[in-house]
Amino acid sequence: MSHTDLEQIRSRIEEYRTEMVSSLSALISIPSIAVRTKGPDPFGAPVQQAYEAMLRMGADAGFRTFDADHFGGHIDFEGAGEGIFGIVGHLDVVPEGDGWDFDPYGGEVIDGFVCGRGTMDDKGPVIAAFYAMKALRDCGFIPKKTVRMILGLDEETEWEGMRHYLAFAEDTPDSGFTPDADFPVIHGEMGILVFDIARKFGRTQNKGLQLRSVRGGTAANSVADSARAVVYRDDGGGYEDIRNIISALRESTGWKIHTKGIGKSLEIRTAGQAAHGAKPGQGLNAISILMNVFSYLNFASDDVTEFIRFYNDHIGFDLHGERIGCAMEDELSGPLVWNVGMIDLDPGSVRLTINVRYPVTAEDVQVYEGITRIIAPFDLGIIKGKHQPPIYIPADDPMIVTLMDIYRRATGDEQSQPLVIGGGTYARAMDGIVAFGARFPGGPELGHQKNEKISVDDLVLLAKIYAEAIAALAGEASGDEASGGEAPGNEASGDEAGAAKED
Repeated sequence: MSHTDLEQIRSRIEEYRTEMVSSLSALISIPSIAVRTKGPDPFGAPVQQAYEAMLRMGADAGFRTFDADHFGGHIDFEGAGEGIFGIVGHLDVVPEGDGWDFDPYGGEVIDGFVCGRGTMDDKGPVIAAFYAMKALRDCGFIPKKTVRMILGLDEETEWEGMRHYLAFAEDTPDSGFTPDADFPVIHGEMGILVFDIARKFGRTQNKGLQLRSVRGGTAANSVADSARAVVYRDDGGGYEDIRNIISALRESTGWKIHTKGIGKSLEIRTAGQAAHGAKPGQGLNAISILMNVFSYLNFASDDVTEFIRFYNDHIGFDLHGERIGCAMEDELSGPLVWNVGMIDLDPGSVRLTINVRYPVTAEDVQVYEGITRIIAPFDLGIIKGKHQPPIYIPADDPMIVTLMDIYRRATGDEQSQPLVIGGGTYARAMDGIVAFGARFPGGPELGHQKNEKISVDDLVLLAKIYAEAIAALAGEASGDEASGGEAPGNEASGDEAGAAKED
């Protein structure tokens, strides 16, 4: 497109500023945490509500929409030629957690920021990309390839919806981006493992301090920001010694640790700092704080004591698997990333949910072999869960080069280079997709954390960047191609588009 055309599109996006904010606020007000159900809404009513709202927006704008049994769908800006350029986003969010300074589902605009869960990951970027499509269409742009916005509904959990969608849809993109990571552009994503380390505890006849329960964390791919334990004495003793130990720990470490009597038991709570599981160094793990507290206590159960010793000797606050046998790195990725996401312990068993990001040149078997050697003497076992192999595209790939050029023109940033990240995006779901934005270098990492927000200025800038990327990579139809296809405005009506389901 010419410079003049791009300026017209950027101007149109500026005109959409208020509408974009309103649309994002409405989406944020829906607590779309994916929970698998057996009813007509596979991931729960809130996810379905957010999904239907997005499909309505597409239909109202004159785009064609497609629904794959409520597991996912897409919004099409139809092209005049062959091929599909994909924009792959998601509408589900991670649980909000505690400690917010505003309503996580309020969608308020405060000091120039739209605030709430999903503003950065990934509802805000989806809205920006949608308005990029809308501005292009309204300015008379006719793409050569069909521009397809694919809406995922359980990206933060099991990706079942995306698998169903891909099996249901006839055609898939041959190239595209997902607005669900960082700028300037992601050309590699580390392998991702989610698994449990588990053990059964034997019954103890010993009297003394008993560990009744431990719960912590809300998701494997988030740093646990809270943990809670309940202990009790069955030997008639009190808890003053425990309170004194915890008071000394608070004083020496600054950790947030609190106790409260519950009948004849004592509750111990710890608070950390949430962060994305791909960047645990930006947080503080409340589970690890609690396990450190336990190292100062004398539990009656030998099995419980052994597990606590294992945790503190081989996990602790490690971020790279240093003491559990899986530390590794390569030049492209840097070191392996280790995160304890959740713990579930009762008198009969314990289960730790672990999230690992391993280098692009490594394999999952190397991770598991290293861990197994360490945990076997402790009667611990591994229960394997999700695995997403790494992906990598060379930095000189034409699409990477084009996206880098667009980013640099928009920001003036000539220093940043293509990245390999620990995060997992829908770029893994289909060939030819890379992550492009939406967090700018140096900006706060607020995805999966409390007080998530996006500035209105950044939201508008995202739409401008994505509009140029769509125009460059989907291509503009030639005069002959454009005259042979449908002109803008002749797409299916809102009712027809919202109800249509391709076979």
